[in-house]
Amino acid sequence: MIVPVILSGGAGTRLWPVSREDHPKPFMRLPDGQSLLLKTYLRAATLVPESGEIVTVTNREHYFESRDHFAEARLTGRRARFLLEPQGRNTAPAIAVAALMLAAEHGDDVVLVVMAADHLIHDLSGFKIATEHATALARQGHLVTYGIKPTAPETGFGYIEVGAQLDDRGGCQVLRFVEKPDMATAQQYIDSGRFLWNSGMFCFTAASLIGELQTHAPDLLEKARNCVALSSLQNNSGTLLHELHGEAFSALPDISIDYAVMERSAQVAVVPACFDWSDIGSWNVLRELVAPDAEQNRALGDAIFVNSRNTYVQSQGRLVATVGVNDLIVVETADAVLVAHVDHAQEVRQVARRLKLERHDAYRLHRTVSRPWGTYTVLEEGARFKIKRIVVKPGAALSLQMHHHRSEHWIVVQGMAKVVNGTEQRLININESTFIPAGHMHRLENPGVVDLVMIEVQSGEYLGEDDIVRFEDQYGRVQ
Repeated sequence: MIVPVILSGGAGTRLWPVSREDHPKPFMRLPDGQSLLLKTYLRAATLVPESGEIVTVTNREHYFESRDHFAEARLTGRRARFLLEPQGRNTAPAIAVAALMLAAEHGDDVVLVVMAADHLIHDLSGFKIATEHATALARQGHLVTYGIKPTAPETGFGYIEVGAQLDDRGGCQVLRFVEKPDMATAQQYIDSGRFLWNSGMFCFTAASLIGELQTHAPDLLEKARNCVALSSLQNNSGTLLHELHGEAFSALPDISIDYAVMERSAQVAVVPACFDWSDIGSWNVLRELVAPDAEQNRALGDAIFVNSRNTYVQSQGRLVATVGVNDLIVVETADAVLVAHVDHAQEVRQVARRLKLERHDAYRLHRTVSRPWGTYTVLEEGARFKIKRIVVKPGAALSLQMHHHRSEHWIVVQGMAKVVNGTEQRLININESTFIPAGHMHRLENPGVVDLVMIEVQSGEYLGEDDIVRFEDQYGRVQ
């Protein structure tokens, strides 16, 4: 049995301002409208039958959005299993916990195909062929990684030095893994012909990985077993949810699978990838997905180029015009604009780091924020007031809640709202409103079959999102 295990984490800081802590890179929409995570689900589906399952390891806060992207992929019959991390702990703990859980469910011989949620691969047939090759080596006891043939001396990737050949399909032993090199060293690797890019994708049986963890990282394995034993399992209409135990998971070391096992094991093999691959690691990579004009300018959104060359503009709402500029990246969102030279695209992460240090909301949140029930968008805010557009999906409901410091005025502009306001319950139609005083218990629900759209005006001395006391919630957010 083969089970894809998708690791969906990381902030993707080099793709700020679109990728943010609460809306990371896997949820980014590409020019074709699909997210990286959705594309990963479609890729994983090529490896399993309709009765198979796909595992996603992600942060607890990203479960509902991940579930929506899985549903959007329309993978008929395939079961979704989510391992929900209370905090990020790198790849080794995530993979160890997944291997232990899948071995308990399907047996030691189950084959894990570990995939990152932020990679882009167009050639699904080539990916499936490479995975069949990797699976054959995995069943012989190898820990297999996918190597990408370098096309340029890239300093943003790790490298794999290949050793003796293991089969007639190009599978080889791994001599060593090498960290991201400088440009001169990367060129030497290319010239030697003995190095491949490290894709960060793996294939092994649960038994092989657990055995190598026992040899090279026994403390990590013991703590992973303890975490699995203490974690809860829920079956939510066929979707399996593993809530990883907070204290037990936090005791696991923050270490990558490369450092914990792959660089130490003598059982590591590599298969050469016969497919295209990109980790979408910077705006330079993303802009290549957009067709250029005669001056090599590219636009995603509303843009005008005047006397400009080799410039990329991505606009989510406003018209962006460039005049007399070359070699720029301009990315516009509702609350932030990035302007960077193409040669410094890797340095965008420094902006995200500074925003995090300064505790600026633009590091974490967009103006539009996803919630299990839908989205809210901050339209305007000032001293003692905030205006939001709230969209509630059909059949969804916000928690039964109360605010200490703010009152709210709700106006329905699309659909119908079912409102609990104190002891009163009523239906509110288009162009009707209700007022929620501070301290009143209330709930908003969409009983209809179309999106409920509402304008909310908040007033009060404190308007922070943490001023919420939840009493009931269908999404498990009541402590």
